Amino acid sequence: MKKFTSLVSTEELAQHINDPEWVVFDCRFTLSDPASGYRAYLAGHIPGARYAHLNNDLSAEVTATSGRHPLPDAAVLSRKLGAWGVDGGKQVVVYDDSFGAMAGRMWWLLRWLGHDAVALLDGGIQRWMNKKHPLTTEQPVIDAAHFEPHPNREMWVDAEYLEKALRNNECLLIDARSEERFSGERETQDKVAGHIPGSVNFPFEDNLDIDSTFMSAEELRTTYLDLLDGVAPSRVVQMCGSGVTACHNLIAMEHAGLKGARLYPGSWSEWITDPSRPVETGDE
Repeated sequence: MKKFTSLVSTEELAQHINDPEWVVFDCRFTLSDPASGYRAYLAGHIPGARYAHLNNDLSAEVTATSGRHPLPDAAVLSRKLGAWGVDGGKQVVVYDDSFGAMAGRMWWLLRWLGHDAVALLDGGIQRWMNKKHPLTTEQPVIDAAHFEPHPNREMWVDAEYLEKALRNNECLLIDARSEERFSGERETQDKVAGHIPGSVNFPFEDNLDIDSTFMSAEELRTTYLDLLDGVAPSRVVQMCGSGVTACHNLIAMEHAGLKGARLYPGSWSEWITDPSRPVETGDE
């Protein structure tokens, strides 16, 4: 079976919608209304899809020193994945209604746990509906499975590593937030505005074409190689506000064949919990 490891088209998913070897997840979520995604799921979802909640399923409890979406416990998430019918042989597809901004988190978590056969539905549920594919309100019948996790600690970095790496010019830190949040002009989510000194801004929306699907692998490769300016992909760290939309950039790099970039899961919302960490405003 061909494995999809970055993106999958609506046409490809439609051909496998009744395939027991494919498991689909609805990851719709709105930061300002955490219950809205599940309400949307109940109102209509892709047939067979399970619902995964960003706060409750794909994150751990927030602490005084964590970001807004700490990494979930690997064992806890693995038990949920098994209960959702995921095992090592399944092709997983994740989608949302924000062109991958939320579902990218589940894509990254599965890869972190050692499950490479996971892909984001390119264009999300909007493209699925635009292509006249069906929705349902029926809950899926799930055969539980056993998911064996193999967490890869090399896929993410913490603030301590980042402070040292930036000081020694050992990594390129890319911030996926909007330009206005990066510059500190307007902060919509966190208590402190600005960015980590030494980081560069590449808003995740810039991965998308005019039709809100990802740009081609070739276009993304050219774009990121220009951004990296000779830095090896393995030295890239992606961040955002809380380690969610940064995964969109990681999907784009994976799709472009630029493998090995890492995630800073705590991201800006964790960085600013320690007032001794430096903060910068402005475009540079």
